[in-house]
Amino acid sequence: MTTPTVIGPDAVTRLLNALGVAVDPELLVLALTHRSFAHEAGGIPTNERLEFLGDSVLGLVVTEYLYRTHPGLPEGELAKMRAASVSQRALAKIARAIELGPYILLGRGETSTGGADKESILSDTLEAILGAVYICHGLEETRRLVLRLAGPTLKAAASLGAGLDWKTSLQELVASRGLKPVEYQAEGRGPDHARVFDAVVLVGGEEWGHGSGTSKKLAEQRAAADAYERLRDSSPDDPEPV
Repeated sequence: MTTPTVIGPDAVTRLLNALGVAVDPELLVLALTHRSFAHEAGGIPTNERLEFLGDSVLGLVVTEYLYRTHPGLPEGELAKMRAASVSQRALAKIARAIELGPYILLGRGETSTGGADKESILSDTLEAILGAVYICHGLEETRRLVLRLAGPTLKAAASLGAGLDWKTSLQELVASRGLKPVEYQAEGRGPDHARVFDAVVLVGGEEWGHGSGTSKKLAEQRAAADAYERLRDSSPDDPEPV
């Protein structure tokens, strides 16, 4: 069963122009198909397998870039910078910059609640598109796309965070502001061979960060990076979740 083409050719052209790379139209539509739309359409394929692939390719490209451009940094610092560069918030920012939201195929419920601008949906869809580009063109073309889209984020990554990892960084920031302890909640989804975990960070019972990854540990690190950035940018006197 294949995903029906429900996006007009003009819209496909506009999106491809924003990406700056050609993608097979049917594969592009699949990359844009959120599970809420797929469910309402009778169980057609979703973009989750492409998201799984794109997440891995993104991680490889970013890891290699950081390794080559920061030869003097230890593994812990590189891991922290990578987490910042591929965080849900960072990817959603890129997705908004190319105006990806209006192209995502969503179910009625997600559409009515503003799903086209949700960070989790934007970041997951961007990863799915990277997976589609990889299938169509291989690693080198995907690398060029990632570095073009994420260049500013990668250059700024060195200034983000503190400590050995994002969970440590977040705990130190929370403690410095006299806030309540950090809690993590993570759930897995998908089949065992393509498992994806979604994590949420709670500070004082309020959600501050979200992250996804192919392991619970990775999802929590990305959620911690997201929460760190939000908390750091909030007012120390009266922080509120974003």
